[in-house]
Amino acid sequence: MPSGTHTTRPPLRPPVLHILMALSEGALHGLAIADHVEEASGGVIQLGPGTLYRSLDDMLETGLIQKSEPPSADADPRRKYYRITAQGRGLLRLELERFERLVEHARSRKILPGRA
Repeated sequence: MPSGTHTTRPPLRPPVLHILMALSEGALHGLAIADHVEEASGGVIQLGPGTLYRSLDDMLETGLIQKSEPPSADADPRRKYYRITAQGRGLLRLELERFERLVEHARSRKILPGRA
């Protein structure tokens, strides 16, 4: 891989990565985010309320996500909805590209089988 093709930054923490993935499909409220992450991970990742809301607060502060209007007028007004920002989408893409490079490296080393 040529140097200078990507910026050096620490990997995203797993909760942040999974929250961004969930929000890449559209605005969700907290419980729906946690449910989406659990379903997408086959139950392996379960975001408890502390981890979920601490991560959401951090992500709001850093501009990766923002609060959103409820998707419909009949949505529960007590729920807070969140959506991914352009910055969050860009960071998610960079992280997934990093994973892709890692998988390609593992395939070149015959750690993982090639694609069929």
